[in-house]
Amino acid sequence: MPDIVQNPFAIQPGTVQRGLTRIRALSAGETVADAVVPLLVWEYSYAPRYFFAPEDVRAELRPAGEGERSRVLGPSELFDVVLGDRVLRRAAQRFPEAPTEGMRSSYTLTWSAMDTWLEEDEVIHFHGRSPYVRVDTLHSSRHVRVVANGEVVADSHRPVILTETGLVPRYYLPRVDVRMDLLSPTDAVSYCPYKGTARYWSVTAGGLKVHDAAWGYETPLREAAGVAGLVCFWPEKSPDLEVYVDGERIVPS
Repeated sequence: MPDIVQNPFAIQPGTVQRGLTRIRALSAGETVADAVVPLLVWEYSYAPRYFFAPEDVRAELRPAGEGERSRVLGPSELFDVVLGDRVLRRAAQRFPEAPTEGMRSSYTLTWSAMDTWLEEDEVIHFHGRSPYVRVDTLHSSRHVRVVANGEVVADSHRPVILTETGLVPRYYLPRVDVRMDLLSPTDAVSYCPYKGTARYWSVTAGGLKVHDAAWGYETPLREAAGVAGLVCFWPEKSPDLEVYVDGERIVPS
């Protein structure tokens, strides 16, 4: 019997695909690039980078020397992006020896050098979005119990289960079902282009403190709106942090 596939949607680094939605990059209100059919290039498996054909670049590109060599795309060339009197230094890159011939003349832009990225007319947050990632939130009556070093931290029969392509399900709990007195906010922050900005809590229970062991989204993006204000625990953080679903412990992979 064939093995069960764990993640059939893992994208191999070096994959190049034509996009199906318009992508724009702007700086201070000026359009730097605008492509109805951009190239999506996975230099790494978790997210694509957007590449623009020369005719889709609206700014002047001025050669700025050699860039870093990519393990999968080869050597690169850097360019300053010139917008009138403004210069975004070394903010564009090209890979003239890339394995896929169709992308060798195309340019990618440094994400942080642009202040606005748009997919059609919606803002893209943090990095490029994969067309193969889907996020769903599902209300459930499953029993979720969280135990830290022998002390019950949360007990709920009304979790919201968040599923995201390629990742394990996560169980988000109402705060009234969580011992919030055992949680203390931290400075940790993480960013996701599908869910938004997450902030973290440490859990102190049973004489043990597990740092950044829970997180939540106060104002998630549209796909994850169902988990707004809820709390999710991270059993991978410590073997002393146990999450049970219907009596069965989640074993971190």
